[in-house]
Amino acid sequence: MSKIFEDYFSELQADMVSICLENVEDRANTVYIYCSCEDNVIASAYFYKINGMVVDRHKLNDAIAQGEAEYDVSGERQRMVLDVINSDIKQLMKICKEHNRDMPTEMKLIYDVKNKSLKAEYRYDLVYTNDPVKTASIVSDD
Repeated sequence: MSKIFEDYFSELQADMVSICLENVEDRANTVYIYCSCEDNVIASAYFYKINGMVVDRHKLNDAIAQGEAEYDVSGERQRMVLDVINSDIKQLMKICKEHNRDMPTEMKLIYDVKNKSLKAEYRYDLVYTNDPVKTASIVSDD
């Protein structure tokens, strides 16, 4: 059976979740991923809930319990994850174009590790391109 648009789209979202889980050695409760693509500007961000505490990617060690190993929060490691997410966004753009589908301008992915469930929210309107104050960076930090 041949793949359809939704299969490709789901695989790339799963790849984003996978790299984020790999980054924390599967030790997160929840993974949050933000993706944005407007006017050929790609932006992304990711953060986690670990031991019940929501933490940014550079603050992972604030959430470890006593006796747990520390996370690698190096800039290099964070860039590697962002590179994979951004590459996946570019692939999503390509797939949307090939299948004559609109590319979301914004995607918010929430992966519940325990239940192995992914919740996704999509927007197709411009979020920051026409805003005099908002930028991709500001929106991803919200």
